[in-house]
Amino acid sequence: MSVEKTGVMAGFKAFLMRGNVIDLAVAVVIGAAFTNIVNSVVKGVINPLVGAFGTKDLESYSSCLKGPCTADSGIQILWGGVLSALLSFLITAAVVYFLMVLPMAKILARRAAHDKAKEGVRETMEVSELEVLKEIRDLLITQRGPGTASGPGMGSGPGMGSGPGAGSGSGSGPAGF
Repeated sequence: MSVEKTGVMAGFKAFLMRGNVIDLAVAVVIGAAFTNIVNSVVKGVINPLVGAFGTKDLESYSSCLKGPCTADSGIQILWGGVLSALLSFLITAAVVYFLMVLPMAKILARRAAHDKAKEGVRETMEVSELEVLKEIRDLLITQRGPGTASGPGMGSGPGMGSGPGAGSGSGSGPAGF
C-alpha cells in the first residue's frame, strides 16, 4: 500500500509542478484582484453617475411584484443590483479583450507571419541549392566532353569512374590503370 501512496503522491507532485497548473493558479489570483478593482469602479464611479441622472444609486433600483414592499410583505425584485453586476461583467470583459486578448492575437499573428516568411526563405534556399548542384553536375559533364559519360557519375566501361582519380582507359581494367 505504501508503494501505491508513493505513486499517487509522485503523480500529484508531477501534476502540481506542470507549468500550466502554476499559470492557472496565477491567473485565478490576478483575476480575483482585477475583479475587485472593476467592482470598486462600478460601485464607486458608475453607480453614482447613474444615480446622478436618476433618482437614486443604481443598486437601489427595484420593483415590487406583489403588494407594497415592506420588510415583512411583498416580493421585491432588485434589478438594479443585476444591472450593476452586468456592467461589472461588461467592463471586465472589455478590459480583458482590449488589453490582453487583442494584443496577444496581434503578437501571435506577427509570429506566424514571421515563421511563414522564414519557411519560404528555407524553401527558396533548398531550391537554390538544388539548382546550383544541377548546374555543377551539368558543367562537369560538359567538361568531360561528349561521349565520355553514359550517365551522371558513370564511366564508359565496367570499373571505370568519371570522377576525380578516374582514368581515361578503355574500360578493360580497374580505374586509373
